[in-house]
Amino acid sequence: MTDTTPAAPIDGAALLDEVEHFHRRFNVFPTEAAFVAVTLWDAHAHLLDAFDSTPRLAFLSPEPGSGKSRALEVVETLVPRSMAAVDASASALFRSVSGIDGGRPTILFDEIDTIFGPKAGDNEQLRGFINAGHTRGRVMYRCVGDGSNQQVQGFPSYCAVAVAGLGSLPDTIMTRSVIVRMRRRARNEKVEQFRTRIHVREGNQLRDRLAKWAESVQEQVTDAFPEMPDGVADRPADVWEPLLAVADAAGGDWPERAREACSVMVKASQANDKGSIGIRLLTDLRDHVMIGIDRLPTVAVLDRLNALDDAPWADFNGKPLDSRRLSKMLSEYVTVDGDPVTSRNIKTGGGVLKGYYASDLYDAWQRYCPHPRKVRYLRYLAPKTRSDQQQRGSGKCHREPLPQRYPSATATPSRYLDQAPDLRGSGSSGSSGPQRDPRRTGLQESPHEHRQLGLRPTR
Repeated sequence: MTDTTPAAPIDGAALLDEVEHFHRRFNVFPTEAAFVAVTLWDAHAHLLDAFDSTPRLAFLSPEPGSGKSRALEVVETLVPRSMAAVDASASALFRSVSGIDGGRPTILFDEIDTIFGPKAGDNEQLRGFINAGHTRGRVMYRCVGDGSNQQVQGFPSYCAVAVAGLGSLPDTIMTRSVIVRMRRRARNEKVEQFRTRIHVREGNQLRDRLAKWAESVQEQVTDAFPEMPDGVADRPADVWEPLLAVADAAGGDWPERAREACSVMVKASQANDKGSIGIRLLTDLRDHVMIGIDRLPTVAVLDRLNALDDAPWADFNGKPLDSRRLSKMLSEYVTVDGDPVTSRNIKTGGGVLKGYYASDLYDAWQRYCPHPRKVRYLRYLAPKTRSDQQQRGSGKCHREPLPQRYPSATATPSRYLDQAPDLRGSGSSGSSGPQRDPRRTGLQESPHEHRQLGLRPTR
């Protein structure tokens, strides 16, 4: 007699706990958030058809021997149809994802630095494949056939991809990835030796259970749009939405742990994200070069940029940054009026020099640069009288670097430029007398503006 008793439902939270424990046996990840993220990524690979996108999983480290390959080996035992692709061509990957041999694989790239590292070629086909496969429905078009009998054919590229390698990845891949920055184990960090003949079988058993659980929650996850933690939006939200949906379907403490991991790892990725070289230039101009002033000659801008110790400008493609390349890079951005950022005339006591105005850069700073660090706003006023100079000692007033609030997009730039101090320290242009502090002119900020900036004036 056939037993028609329905099978007991699988406890998703308990199953994810087991998968996490399996990772902990062989891997030492840098944070607890990494264990949560990798476990959820393993499970999401069984539910790709329920999502609009699939995040890439990247194990990266600065040095060999950090456990990247071992982490990828453990992932390989837990995901469906794993495909190790150390040296696979783009054409092979196109055809594999097309499912011509029975199904969509989970692609695992070890030693990804040999593909995108500084000594590798461009590999634009592989880069395009990994980028396109992040979103459902994207295809890669190629010509197939012989000679003149060729036709354009679209190859599906949507699949789960995990990579491991030294250094970093192209920006377009990094922004689509959950990044786990591996490091060498400390002496007190112990893991179990991974035995292929034993532990692959154990991992595959968990994989099969994940597949059955995924079938039971497929419909629930397909209709889910999980709530994101505060501050997670745009591309990071696309990356984490599938993982949070898996956590919500599993229940238990996984929804809470997943959102905590999301917040931690998104903040970490933003802190490590230096952006493009153009964003680095804009940020250095705002935070180190034009801080507290509203205009600066090009020669002074270059001197300050090339003097920054931890910046690339002194050795930019083999030589210091010059005015021509500076102009070309800044012209990619526009002012609030939509005009390209270009150098303009600056009147000084000794003539007219070409230079840049903070008001022209303000819109680009607001749109592209990370939020400046909060620092205490210290006011050091320049001495006005001889008695003040005697009281202050040498009369030379020290000023700590200050974040300067530049005019808003609706302000008239000339209103601020007319009140700016002369660049040679002789007061306003064409006038004599002691140098004026720009904070004593129209650039003075109100206490309300201080609060908006997170700055606290010292009286």
